[in-house]
Amino acid sequence: MPHTATHHTPGATSQQVEGQVAHGFEAVREAFVENFARRHELGGACSVFHRGEKVVDLWGGIRNKQTREPWERDTMVVIHSATKGLAAMTLAIAHARGWLDYEERVSTYWPEFAQQGKQRITVRQLLAHQAGLFAIDETVDRGVVADLDRLAAVLARQKPAWEPGTRQAYHALTLGFYEGELLRRVDPQHRSLGRFFQDEIATPLGEDVYIRLPESLPNARLATLSSPGAFRMLTGFPLPFMLEAMNKRSNIYRALEVNPGTGVYADPQRIVARELEVPSGGAVGTARAIAHAYGVFASGGRELGLRQETLDLLAAPAVPPARGFYDECLKGDGVMFSLGFMKPGNVWRFGSPRAYGSPGSGGSLGFADPETGVGYAYVTSQMGTALTGDARDIALRDALDDALRVSAGAPAA
Repeated sequence: MPHTATHHTPGATSQQVEGQVAHGFEAVREAFVENFARRHELGGACSVFHRGEKVVDLWGGIRNKQTREPWERDTMVVIHSATKGLAAMTLAIAHARGWLDYEERVSTYWPEFAQQGKQRITVRQLLAHQAGLFAIDETVDRGVVADLDRLAAVLARQKPAWEPGTRQAYHALTLGFYEGELLRRVDPQHRSLGRFFQDEIATPLGEDVYIRLPESLPNARLATLSSPGAFRMLTGFPLPFMLEAMNKRSNIYRALEVNPGTGVYADPQRIVARELEVPSGGAVGTARAIAHAYGVFASGGRELGLRQETLDLLAAPAVPPARGFYDECLKGDGVMFSLGFMKPGNVWRFGSPRAYGSPGSGGSLGFADPETGVGYAYVTSQMGTALTGDARDIALRDALDDALRVSAGAPAA
């Protein structure tokens, strides 16, 4: 039976949480309602697919802080780096079709990539943020991003910051651009990554999620993001990270702020730039769409023609670079990446060790867990500041974990 719950915020208009949860998953709805009362939620959505069945589909709050318009069933929102998981799905499909070998050198598929000492970089190393290509030295603006041939030439000329395979450094924006060109090279139709994602994942699954947002999509379908505010920015992030992020010579500043910088997919008039592909940060979608895609990956991949060999590789442990998982951009140890996805660990916990997914700046998260057959997604319009799991998302996942334990016959934690 569908359930709805209403919550009232003192001094604010009534905000309704809508949607449904399957029997046994009521605690996820309770956590979602509690996010508004206790964790500063503004508007958002959470969805879970379990062994192919939709068991959680919730949305609520407001999608626009200025107009107070409500978050609706099909409201979409920018998910920032949670986009990386969607981009990695396209390469997994290419692998399942035999077009791409994760252990092969990138230059086998893209000969021009071999410039500047990049000839030995493998696809696996590139997708694990181990290629030393986290920043671009040449000027890259929206015009270059929109011209995939020009962008590919710039990427091919980039010199690694150090010997590839020796260190990890979060490729905040560049990863998606490299993935996009790699996919264009191996796809027999030479489609862009955004077009491929639409053709081969979003459309077959019938879901509202885009890496290349069409011109025709109205602003009313999109939530606007609300900044955490200066105080939360200063107190929410770890101090070493904040100092790095403000240093214009630092690795993370170069990765996030220049050539082209994360602002490249923002549009003051239209919320998100249309017909522009930023496969590391610019996707928009519903939680339902993202959870559904991950749910297919978590439960055999039949709908997308995935092979078990591919799924086993995605579930396998991450392979560290020579110097281990210390990240030269994030300035922290223990964040692990594999085949374009983030893997769970002591620093970033989600699902079982076989899970894989991607978080996004501000709090969003999507992941697949083949151990439990779960596809999960949380999206929000209220940007948070946590680097290793937003409190709203953690509350939802804790409730989900309890529900899964009970359904499996174990007591809740």
